[in-house]
Amino acid sequence: MSSTNPASSTTAKQSVRAAPNRRLRDTFVLLGLFGLVLAGVIGLAAATGWEETRDQLMKLTLGQFAILLVLSLVNYVFRGLRWHIFARKLGLPTGLVQDLRHFLGGFAMSVTPGRVGELVRMRWLRRETGWSFERTAPLVLIDRASDLTAMALILGLALAFSTTGIAGGLPVTILALIAAFAATRPRLLAGFATMGHRLTGRFPRLWAKLRRAAGSLSAFTSPTLIAAAALIGVIGWIAEGYAFHLLLMWMGADIGFAKAVAIFVFSTLAGGLTGAPGGVGGAEAAMVALLALEGVPLETSLPATIIIRVTTLWFAIGIGFLIFPIAEKFSLRHHNGLENI
Repeated sequence: MSSTNPASSTTAKQSVRAAPNRRLRDTFVLLGLFGLVLAGVIGLAAATGWEETRDQLMKLTLGQFAILLVLSLVNYVFRGLRWHIFARKLGLPTGLVQDLRHFLGGFAMSVTPGRVGELVRMRWLRRETGWSFERTAPLVLIDRASDLTAMALILGLALAFSTTGIAGGLPVTILALIAAFAATRPRLLAGFATMGHRLTGRFPRLWAKLRRAAGSLSAFTSPTLIAAAALIGVIGWIAEGYAFHLLLMWMGADIGFAKAVAIFVFSTLAGGLTGAPGGVGGAEAAMVALLALEGVPLETSLPATIIIRVTTLWFAIGIGFLIFPIAEKFSLRHHNGLENI
């Protein structure tokens, strides 16, 4: 026998009405960021020379562009499979297709500050499974920590095998590994929450939720699971690094596989450290600067940076925007169904 909770129904209706407004706001943020990047690119292209930049862009065929997109898809699929493994390990009653829908749909929020918008995945999980924020928060933490671990390992190995180093490469690698380690240690996170509450004296409920979420991280402390997650992440990110290597070769700027991967991963991490949505601005600047240090002229490094960012970050956001409304629709359908149980 089903019954309806008036308060829950009202909340659901308000959520439905608010969703279009949030999507409109996020779209404006995305367009604004894209406009800023485009303005910067146009300025650099004008300074470099339109003909040189155009000639480099014309070197890339549609088939080669498709290869770059496929390599990015390899990254997304592998990381999506890792998300599914983590979800099953946490005990979530979700299937592979459902988890992939959540993971890929969350890419639409990649351009939010600190990528906090990707927490929309937790909202979908709450609607579809009834699990609270603190129960699903470990899933987001372990996923981000696994990415940091994989990228730090790739960067360290790439720097070791490249003929020249990257200034700041070693500190960034170490910081990424430390952050990944801290994010997967229940006691460290719980201690951080306790210290944060004592220092600020504010937001007691938030700190309490963080402590409870830290306790759930114990599900991911298995060395076998951590190693498997790191391997999956390494395969995924190496695919995009290899895409950057291929792109530079096609443009006549072969700097070697190890160096190309190191520059790609370092720039991605550096962009994330700026706190800018999606690392926009910081990642591009780092990539152009590092390529210049390798002797790659601006008329080559600029279009190469544009293309690799389009086929990685912006391609992911495009996929996210396609899947987001589908994921939202499914989650609301499950949410309404749970209310009537």
